[in-house]
Amino acid sequence: MARARLTDESLIQAAAELADEVGFDNVTVSALARRLGVKDASLYSRLENARDLRVKVAVLALAELADKVAHALAGRAGKDALVAFANAYRDYAKKHPGRYAATQLDLDPATATASAAMRHAEMTRAILRGYDLAEPDQTDAIRLLHGTFYGYVTLETTGRYDSHPRNVEDSWSRALDALDAVLKNWPPTPR
Repeated sequence: MARARLTDESLIQAAAELADEVGFDNVTVSALARRLGVKDASLYSRLENARDLRVKVAVLALAELADKVAHALAGRAGKDALVAFANAYRDYAKKHPGRYAATQLDLDPATATASAAMRHAEMTRAILRGYDLAEPDQTDAIRLLHGTFYGYVTLETTGRYDSHPRNVEDSWSRALDALDAVLKNWPPTPR
């Protein structure tokens, strides 16, 4: 049976699926070639190296996550928007652990600017406008939200919360309530 012709899109999609199955750190050109049933050399016509492959998976994952978050945010404001954003982020991380890990890859400035990373920042700022936060408070709040979401999801997906009897969903809900309260009562910026 003849192999299907590889396109750049199908190649990166296969790498993203591989990342979800074996972990983002284990995505290599060789592993992808084995998955696709081709020789490593045939992939190097489309890829510079393993870093290039990982960057392409990261760009794909950032776009997918931005689309999910944008869809969840549509028509929402205030706490509803915060919860929708957070839940879309967490759901994506749980369904696509390898791709989610890829979204944390440190991209060079040009790639980051051209990727959906900017959409993530814009959507977060839109949520924060509902809390009437201006700069530099917006940046501080973005870092708080990102740190909280990243930390919670990382601890949850690595099983760190499994040994406690408290339901993880209840804790997540309470964490979002707490974030909403903090954003509504943001302390004034020191002069």
